[in-house]
Amino acid sequence: MLFSLSAHKEVEPLLGPGAKAGTIPTDLEQATGLERMEILAKMEGKEFFDMEPLTLTHLGTKKNPILVKTCDDFRYIGCTGFPSDSHENIWITVEKGHDIDRCPECGCVYKYEHVNVVNPNY
Repeated sequence: MLFSLSAHKEVEPLLGPGAKAGTIPTDLEQATGLERMEILAKMEGKEFFDMEPLTLTHLGTKKNPILVKTCDDFRYIGCTGFPSDSHENIWITVEKGHDIDRCPECGCVYKYEHVNVVNPNY
């Protein structure tokens, strides 16, 4: 995530001002929460949500897992093995409460890493 709300107050960006009386609100005026943060990021020419595929530089192991950054309690990832496309895509849920999550096909180990939504450390 490239977007940082450091230039804004922490709570204000989550609520739009709403429409003026007698007008129809724009998306920016009526959006709240993550949708509003995404619109603000796009206005700055940035992407709020990280939509890039995970970069696998190695086969994840218990000692050296592939870190999966997310601001939620879980994230869905698609594993195609290491090197990339070694097997068909298998969807895995990487969860907050798990020590690790492993691909049943290639054994690649993934680990949940929480990031702060307001000031992500990507």
